[in-house]
Amino acid sequence: MTTSRLKTLPFNWRLVIYRPWLFLLYGLCVFIVSIVQIVPGWIQKIIFDQVSNKAPATLNIWSLIALYIAVGLGGLLTSYGQIWSEITFRSTAGMLLRFNLFTSLLRRPGASSLPVSAGEIVSRFRDDVSETSDFPLWIPCAFAETATAVTAIVIMMRINLLITLVIFLPLLFSLLIARLVWSRVHLYTKNSREAAGQVAGFLGELFGAVQAIKVANAERPMVDHLQALNARRRKTSLKGFLFGQLVGTVNDTATTFGVGIMLLLSAQAMTDKTFTVGDFALFVSYLWFTTQLPAFWGFLLGDYKQQEVSINRMVEMIPDEPAQVLVRHVPVSVGPTNATFQRITLETLSLKDLTYQYPGTRTGIQQITMEIKRGSFTVITGRIGSGKTTLIRTLLGLLPRDSGEILWNGAEIDDPARFFIPPHCAYTPQIPRLFSDTLQNNILLGLPEGPVKLSEALQAAVLEEDIAQMPLGLATTIGPRGIRLSGGQAQRTAAARMFVRDPDLLVFDDLSSALDVETEHKLWERLFTHQNTTCLVVTHRRAALQHADQIILLKDGQISAVGTLDSLLESSEDMRELWHSQIQPSL
Repeated sequence: MTTSRLKTLPFNWRLVIYRPWLFLLYGLCVFIVSIVQIVPGWIQKIIFDQVSNKAPATLNIWSLIALYIAVGLGGLLTSYGQIWSEITFRSTAGMLLRFNLFTSLLRRPGASSLPVSAGEIVSRFRDDVSETSDFPLWIPCAFAETATAVTAIVIMMRINLLITLVIFLPLLFSLLIARLVWSRVHLYTKNSREAAGQVAGFLGELFGAVQAIKVANAERPMVDHLQALNARRRKTSLKGFLFGQLVGTVNDTATTFGVGIMLLLSAQAMTDKTFTVGDFALFVSYLWFTTQLPAFWGFLLGDYKQQEVSINRMVEMIPDEPAQVLVRHVPVSVGPTNATFQRITLETLSLKDLTYQYPGTRTGIQQITMEIKRGSFTVITGRIGSGKTTLIRTLLGLLPRDSGEILWNGAEIDDPARFFIPPHCAYTPQIPRLFSDTLQNNILLGLPEGPVKLSEALQAAVLEEDIAQMPLGLATTIGPRGIRLSGGQAQRTAAARMFVRDPDLLVFDDLSSALDVETEHKLWERLFTHQNTTCLVVTHRRAALQHADQIILLKDGQISAVGTLDSLLESSEDMRELWHSQIQPSL
């Protein structure tokens, strides 16, 4: 469990230098768009002073109008570059953060629980990534707006110091107020994000347990709990919104007060002929962007505190890795990528003293040593709780081994989770993971349809008759988690997903548990016709035991016996009890 934290400024610096030229282009465009705001007010002052005969005509009116239009067009054209670089940088930074988060989650052992709920993860991928990928763009805005406002204020002070001070002193007070309420902004943001995450997490769990809720007749309690979560979310969001509006009102009131006093003082100064109409036009032109500077900084400082909340929420999703992984620079492509792996054809798979114990317990597997040869059919069997699934998960890297070796053709596999994937291995767990998509897409999972032998995989999985009875065939949408399929259809869909990838090693964890005897007979029969197929099967069904080249009998997380069915029935009392507990007919 990592205890490292990622501070806001280093986090943003890593995002900036990921695409530095894009960030510099944006900063340049922002500075140009901001600084040209000074020019129109200056031109207006000259025009009004010339019209009122308060200044000599250095440029004629039409030249000033042409300059005014040229400055406006220049700012407009520059804004296109600003918008393009802004959107591109924000999207790229967001992709980097989501890529690093997603790959970090995928690096976790597959059988380990997620650090937060799936719905909460979706909320953080959306809201927190969007919040943090946008903030670096405010930094050049802050410098540009400050430089422009300071320049304008200096010009105004050179014209009339008293009026300028009257305008901006109240605004400094509002900025001080914003600084004092930082901690409150941080608290409201944190509470609001947590409430939103709880709603998203509960919705994810709700839709994933529809059948259980209906069986338990718990629809009304679930709806009531959802309403309670939404009520809390509404309350926390409303508090944050009202507090933000209150702070904004303080700034608006200070601005309005300053402008009102300016009007009174400027009228008096114009009466005394120390303040011209051109000066007044310049002040009015500069007021709309200079008076917003304290509000801008107040918003920026509040957003800075929100960054801390969002960064911490993202770091919480990668508890097993350093926080810096979040902003690690890696190539990110906006298009699809086809990963390629060098296939090492299986000859032998060996385990030596493989051990794993669940944290805080003494349960697991201990010193498992076994060997699987190419083309063999190996069955792992044993009583409930003997460690069968734990052994499979540890072998495949879904659980982190405590000790022991995994050898593929005599070469040790350091990272089994990355190695035991197609084309080396394919795995079907006890409860297959299906998605709310078509049956075909659930089988292919992104594989191009052309090169794969889909029809052969469907035939091997005994799915052809089921598909023929579906109105849309392979285009049938199977619903969330395959809810529209029976248990046996879901198992065979997962099996077809394995077969279509043509791996060297097929790993089944109790595949036939949801199948009737006839369907199970067909599935094993078709599988056995492929002589080069290497299978590792967790089961206690007679059909599989009878065809096993070797049977691994587990007891209390250790290998109790190894051999063929006949030898184990003769030598092992546990094997005889397991065999006689199966009442279905053998093949």
